[in-house]
Amino acid sequence: MIALPPGTHIWLAAGVTDMRKGFGGLAALVQETLAENPFSGQMFVFRGKRGDLVKLLWWSGDGMNLYAKRLERGRFVWPQARSGAVHLTSAQLSMLLEGIDWRRPTRTWQPERAT
Repeated sequence: MIALPPGTHIWLAAGVTDMRKGFGGLAALVQETLAENPFSGQMFVFRGKRGDLVKLLWWSGDGMNLYAKRLERGRFVWPQARSGAVHLTSAQLSMLLEGIDWRRPTRTWQPERAT
């Protein structure tokens, strides 16, 4: 996982994105569709139509970064909304990138009483 500065906002762009887009095309989507500044230091996450590819766009202060991940099996869990953005925590982003359903994570064990 990428070590983001504390307080970095992570936005998941709802709907599907043309994954042929690069730095400029995704930055334009951030400005036009999400009404955000792509150079603000926030991270923006996009998913392709098939659901097995995501791209992350992030301005690190000295340059634009574009990361991509493709799952060999399965699909990335994405919200049902067709437009807008969903705010994620860095923990939710980590789960998303691992192919885990970040919307409803469950703990494997919960203590019942102190021993």
